[in-house]
Amino acid sequence: MSGPDWMISKSPVPYPEALDAMEARVAGILGGTAAEQIWLLEHPPLYTAGTSAKAADLVEPDRFPVFEARRGGEYTYHGPGQRVAYAMLDLGRRGRDVRAYVWQLEEWIIRTLAAFGVTGARRAGRVGVWVVRPEKTPGPDGAPAEDKIAAIGVRVRRWVAFHGISLNVEPDLTHYDGIVPCGIEGYGVTSLVDLGLPVTMADVDLALRAAFESVFEAE
Repeated sequence: MSGPDWMISKSPVPYPEALDAMEARVAGILGGTAAEQIWLLEHPPLYTAGTSAKAADLVEPDRFPVFEARRGGEYTYHGPGQRVAYAMLDLGRRGRDVRAYVWQLEEWIIRTLAAFGVTGARRAGRVGVWVVRPEKTPGPDGAPAEDKIAAIGVRVRRWVAFHGISLNVEPDLTHYDGIVPCGIEGYGVTSLVDLGLPVTMADVDLALRAAFESVFEAE
């Protein structure tokens, strides 16, 4: 099976434009006229609301534009310094298992982080990828503090998946203050640069492609 096309946008892409482009690509995949695609981009500062978003989790509704994402999940933030990877993939050719696909998206992030010496982890009941912060104050139960470094949101139409992942490289982390990220309280948000790693977006793009191929394209 041939791999997807890869595209990188150099300038921030308005969210409605990205939604329209994804819809067009999904229609093409379903119609047999377009290949799968991985689209790497950044957005201007904005919040998106997934299908499970709760109004109370939008703490500062006037801070940034808010868009209905039509993907699974709750509120999330996108903005400069965050690498968004939209994955438009034909699950009809890839096993028809949405749960397995979400695991692959998590694994994609975890292996990307590993390229920079960062240990990312899954946590039951907490969507996304997390890193332990032993230098921070432990939680009330004495467990080590953990911060979220990447988010996942998926929509599937007739076995074609779209939306995807977002990985914090060097965003303004204070922008998360306007929402309860993914509806999960009591945890922080971090980025590769916040962890002390002088990583560029180009570095992350190379790691994302290598990790994608190891997770999705391995025989």
